[in-house]
Amino acid sequence: MFCCCIFLAVSLLHSLCHFHVSGYDRSCTEYPVFTPSALIVKYGDPANVTCVVCQKDCRGDVFGLEKAVGEVTENGTTMFWTVDRLTEWGIFVMCYYNNDAGDQCTSTLDLTLYQPPESVSISFVNHTGMMFEEQQYTLQCSVQNVAPVQNLTVTFYRGNTALGHLQSNSEEKKPVNETFTLNTNSSREDDGAQYWCEAKLELGPAGPQRPPVVTSEKLPAIVHYGPELIGPPNPDVITVTEGDTLHLNCSFVGNPSPSYTWTVPVNSSLSDNGGILTIKSIGFEHEGQYICTVSNTVGTVTKEFNIDVQGEILVCFSQFQFQCLVIFCLTNLNILFFYFLYQTPFPTLQLPP
Repeated sequence: MFCCCIFLAVSLLHSLCHFHVSGYDRSCTEYPVFTPSALIVKYGDPANVTCVVCQKDCRGDVFGLEKAVGEVTENGTTMFWTVDRLTEWGIFVMCYYNNDAGDQCTSTLDLTLYQPPESVSISFVNHTGMMFEEQQYTLQCSVQNVAPVQNLTVTFYRGNTALGHLQSNSEEKKPVNETFTLNTNSSREDDGAQYWCEAKLELGPAGPQRPPVVTSEKLPAIVHYGPELIGPPNPDVITVTEGDTLHLNCSFVGNPSPSYTWTVPVNSSLSDNGGILTIKSIGFEHEGQYICTVSNTVGTVTKEFNIDVQGEILVCFSQFQFQCLVIFCLTNLNILFFYFLYQTPFPTLQLPP
């Protein structure tokens, strides 16, 4: 009978030592204090913390530190918890004591076990190859084996420009694989740009001074767009003088690079170098409309040039003491005018045979 009583007493004491209240009790005048108050540990690293169980209300001898892994040493009401390699997810460390009223006063360590992303990659969703201007595409950033994912911030970049920041809604504490997506509209300015993403664990002031950051590879963008004119448009009519050299500029940009086709007036001899057409010593046979057709795989545009050729005008001045002779030569009409000043009558107009 006596042995049975001893067994019951020991069992009851053991139960009291391992029955812990997670909330605060009104009869507790103080609570155990952890130092540091929050512990952030990288997966596989050592960890240690100190707990002062109580300072004023410790009249009983029922106190301790409960843990799932590691070792505990005591120095009075101060408890020391150490672990060589922390590899258990979701554990808690709780410090407690029983006050005179028989209530248990507890504190739980704010413990975060983290693992930086194992790898980060970027891709387009349901798309490979070239892109087209003014189309919407979806970027996808895949983060592998990271914890805790709720502390993860993913940022998408185009070159050095941040496109958006995303976070996970998951509350999972163990390592997970997470995928983040962002829609983006392409433009011709994006051609040649590089897309990439960055995964950063934001662990707060108690975390590492330099938050763990892993970046993806660079994803080059090839954006195709139709021909676009370089420079201002031409006037309605381009007037040139007979014998001059004329350059018609039909330069366009596009991706892929555009090709050029010229439609010129009949009997026009000329040389073209892609978007620039050159006419040396222009004559009246070169008058008319020139059409430049520019095309690539995205689209086709045209540019028109209307050319008007005028005859050469020579103005000669000869000054004498009392008279000035002005000679106008209109080559194309073969008409010669003489106009004499200072008491010289108009000469007779003679047309050449």
